[in-house]
Amino acid sequence: MTATQVIVSLLGIVALLLWGVGLVSAGVMSGFGPSLRQTLATRLDNRLAAIVGGTLVTMALQSSTATAMMVTSFTAGGLVALVPALSVMLGANLGTALIVQALSFDLGLVYPLLIFTGYVLQRRRANPRLSEVGRILLGLGVILLSLELLSALVVPLEDAPDVRQVMTLIVQDPVLAMLLAVLFTVLAHSSVGAILFIMSLAQIGILSAPSTIAMVVGANIGSAINPLIAASGGDRSHLRLPVGNLANRLAGGVMTMLLLAPISAAAERFGVPGQRLAPDFHLVFNLVMALVSVPLLPAAARLLTRLFPEDARPEDAGRPLYLDTASLDRPKVALANAAREVLRMADIAEAMLDGSRKVFRDADPIALSRIRRTDDEIDRLYGAVRRYLSRISQGDLTEADKRRLFEILDFAVNIEHVGDIVDANLMAIAAQRIDDRQILNEEEMVRIGEMHERLIAHLRLAVSVLIDGDATSARQLVAEKERFRDYERAANEEQFRQILSGQLPKGQSANRYLDVVRDLKRIEAHIAATVYPLLERTGDLKSSRLA
Repeated sequence: MTATQVIVSLLGIVALLLWGVGLVSAGVMSGFGPSLRQTLATRLDNRLAAIVGGTLVTMALQSSTATAMMVTSFTAGGLVALVPALSVMLGANLGTALIVQALSFDLGLVYPLLIFTGYVLQRRRANPRLSEVGRILLGLGVILLSLELLSALVVPLEDAPDVRQVMTLIVQDPVLAMLLAVLFTVLAHSSVGAILFIMSLAQIGILSAPSTIAMVVGANIGSAINPLIAASGGDRSHLRLPVGNLANRLAGGVMTMLLLAPISAAAERFGVPGQRLAPDFHLVFNLVMALVSVPLLPAAARLLTRLFPEDARPEDAGRPLYLDTASLDRPKVALANAAREVLRMADIAEAMLDGSRKVFRDADPIALSRIRRTDDEIDRLYGAVRRYLSRISQGDLTEADKRRLFEILDFAVNIEHVGDIVDANLMAIAAQRIDDRQILNEEEMVRIGEMHERLIAHLRLAVSVLIDGDATSARQLVAEKERFRDYERAANEEQFRQILSGQLPKGQSANRYLDVVRDLKRIEAHIAATVYPLLERTGDLKSSRLA
């Protein structure tokens, strides 16, 4: 096999690997995205929890880059503070190391089963969650298949002395080997693929122990560059997390390269096989960096905040206007401030729903992009309100104040969920309508428009309930949920009728319409949930069969 054949084959395998990673990430985000976002956004109480959360989310997404971009958006929106966000990235890097550990063993009999099972489940369109599980399994199978092809590509190099000699000359210098690994990882957008490729080269003896370790260092540095590139071009404060993560990787890389000789000697002394050195050192490197970095994160966050201040934004809808810290010692005033800010969230959510209706009607890509940016504003306001409410002294709150605090926080949580559903779900379907095909017919578009109008009216009703505490309006809002159940029931019956008659629209229009109806019904449920605290207090919630 010539060098040209090796390079061309490698490009195809890398593309297959990235496609598999993309399938897993898309399946996880579509089927379980809101849960992951909620986990990262609200359950980072301490650095250890953040590290564990980052590890688990990265193992689910199969990509530390995807985790980095998600958490960067949270920090930019004020939903997650910088210290726990940096902790999440330590966990994300550890998550990739655990993924590599799992993939470094012989899984040749697993990927055919994963691909077959994933393909079968993905065709279960009637069950969207099960279909997404199928996409995840299919992606995992494609990843394992690409790794099998990678091994098949590398092993014959043992019998190709010319190619072997060229590659050995290239990677014999540890510094050059590290730089090549950085470049490969950046281009491949996958440290997992880079580490497994390094493992394959070490297995056939092309890499020495120092070069293997140096390339692992390069893969770790390269994995931190893509999130930095993605965050550039916006507000300077958005660079804090990716720059902090890259600085962490660079610091660990520099120390490793300075201690390369003793580390290599230790690996040989402990008898670590060449094919295990890359994944094992990758895990050790990230474990050590996590342990060493955790105590330094507060100081690092302060430095990054000074280096990358927020850009001036005089007309920033996501910047809180009413959260006056001087009022925190006066609970009633502070709660009124928080309520005013939450009403701004509701106004933004109403604008998103109105914009969503227009996007579906007019297929306007500019409006779609504007809505997706608007969700960041809701996220930032939600984070600010949540932190502000947590700073109110609990000892100064009366029972009535505590109930009001809970009502305001519950309202904010549900409005934030409304924004997430519009952004992540409805706009994804609208983007398909814009990009490639007409996936909804005119009758379906009319019904979607009607549902949007009802949602906007119900959101305004929920706002009035928050302001005046009218239990009658609250009961009316909860009762309106039945109309959306009717919409969903009618959509299911129509799809079933079309399947039986063999008239299912080309392009699976019925499935897409049903997805939209279900997402709009979820939004209605969140709007109705904003009044549950009031109905629970008045005793109406238990008696309502709709609750």
